[in-house]
Amino acid sequence: MRQLIYPFFLLVILCSFSTDNKKNYPQDYFRSPVDKTIFLSGTFGELRPNHFHAGIDIKAHNGKVGQNLYAAAEGTISRIKVQSGGYGNVLYISHPRGYTTVYAHLHKFTKEVADFVKAEQYKRKSFEVDLYPAAGKFTFEKGEVIGKLGTSGRSFGPHLHFEIRDSKTEKPINPLLFGFSVRDNLAPKLHQLKAYFLNDKLNTLDTKTYDLVKLATGKYKLRQDTINLGAWRVGFGLKAYDHMNGAPNWNGVYQADLFENNSLSYSYEMETFAFSESRFINAHLDYEEQVAKKSYFNRLFRLPGNKLTIYNEQKTKGVIKLSNRKATKIMMQVTDANGNLSTLEFWVKRGEVKDYDGEAFNYLLPYGEENLIDNKTIRVYLPKGTLYENLYMKYRSSRDDSEGVFSPVYHLHNYKTPVHKYFDLAIQPDLIPVELRDKAFIAYCGKSQEMQNCGGKWENGKLVAKVRAFGDYCVMVDTKAPSITPVTFKSNLKGYSRMTFKIKDNFPTTGRAADLKYKATVDGQWILMEYDAKNDLLIHRFDGQIAAGKHDFRLEVSDDRGNTKVFERSFTR
Repeated sequence: MRQLIYPFFLLVILCSFSTDNKKNYPQDYFRSPVDKTIFLSGTFGELRPNHFHAGIDIKAHNGKVGQNLYAAAEGTISRIKVQSGGYGNVLYISHPRGYTTVYAHLHKFTKEVADFVKAEQYKRKSFEVDLYPAAGKFTFEKGEVIGKLGTSGRSFGPHLHFEIRDSKTEKPINPLLFGFSVRDNLAPKLHQLKAYFLNDKLNTLDTKTYDLVKLATGKYKLRQDTINLGAWRVGFGLKAYDHMNGAPNWNGVYQADLFENNSLSYSYEMETFAFSESRFINAHLDYEEQVAKKSYFNRLFRLPGNKLTIYNEQKTKGVIKLSNRKATKIMMQVTDANGNLSTLEFWVKRGEVKDYDGEAFNYLLPYGEENLIDNKTIRVYLPKGTLYENLYMKYRSSRDDSEGVFSPVYHLHNYKTPVHKYFDLAIQPDLIPVELRDKAFIAYCGKSQEMQNCGGKWENGKLVAKVRAFGDYCVMVDTKAPSITPVTFKSNLKGYSRMTFKIKDNFPTTGRAADLKYKATVDGQWILMEYDAKNDLLIHRFDGQIAAGKHDFRLEVSDDRGNTKVFERSFTR
């Protein structure tokens, strides 16, 4: 008897240890990167367009830039990056215990670091730099000032984006698992339930959305205890947000579980993920709701092509087979990182199932295979792994007689269907004059109805580009140079701290088309121009590089098709 029981208890102990160890992050190793109470405007794993949020967003205590930021632990700067979008000004500090902390959207680095960065920018003649200082060049003690909170890069308000990564794997880990003090005794709020009527291939045939009724703190129900759904099998989606004391923001939740008749059927947890898998968010959420309505539903069932690792691998089914005789009990639990819990309970039965003839389609594209469409005038090649589920693709073409359009418009399904990988698109254009061939590009029109430049190169008489969305495509030409508008510039700049220009192109870029390129010189010597992508601004801050006296200034801006605008003036310092 002992010999039979012992392995069982050993297994229980080992499993318990494994589960505990998973959350066994140091609770007092890191200090807060700010010296004020932490209020969050974004949580780890929060649903964002095309990616999961990889850190926490800490709000500026006074709503302004300039708040001191501190090293969360003793460490050395391993990377410094400056970019016009993305994280903007960002520091990476490596720590002895195998973690790296990331501080993004900084307003300023410390003077020593800023001087190093500027020297490298002038050396490389580039505003955007990605630097890896020698080990030990910049070291900080725990609690030492590392810079100022800001809004650089793709940031729409002053805050610190803060990450903790495993230094070896580069995988971000939820910072709220490291013992930071964030006041939160509020349970997540559940807003809507969505039912997906599924066929045997897990393709969605129909959907139905239900508003939720709040009973008490953390308790929700539907307006009726039992719902009848006309489907043989269903999956569910849940719109849920985390809320914290002292902040009005709607943040992402930490964990969601779905129980079928009291048995766990599906579970995900926002502890960690790899950056390489982040785009699978488009399979995790309801993509159509997100792009069409800016509405975020977490799917509580897994699409066939979803390779995310945030799920309990033993419990990733989530698909419920319905009976018309016996109701199935469904319970959903949603938890935040502080353990606050909200629950939704209801019953579901199979109602009358109607026949779904389905809409007409042109091509059936299996999600797990390569797919090729080639009718001589257009070629579409989707590599394996481009789709998350089988696609019943609609395709047609039409004519557009607008000026500058040199092909039919090809309607490739619609923008509401997600695409994971870049795919090849080649279009045979109408006759393009020789002098315009290098100005031709593949144009994309999606939800915004704004034509976007996807770039393109000539191959065997077709224009070819890498694209990453379904929608409408055609060939256009662009012969218009970008515009340069002086914002802060005069012939006499004595006493001014900077000069500023607004630059703009007639076609925004997408896919792998190049953004605007720029180069500024004074008396023929390259000068640093910061690019604020949010406001299309080029900024030169007078920093002693330009001596007193009269100077000749030249700014050159080029677009993806090589159209160039030049601004030349003289000024006096």
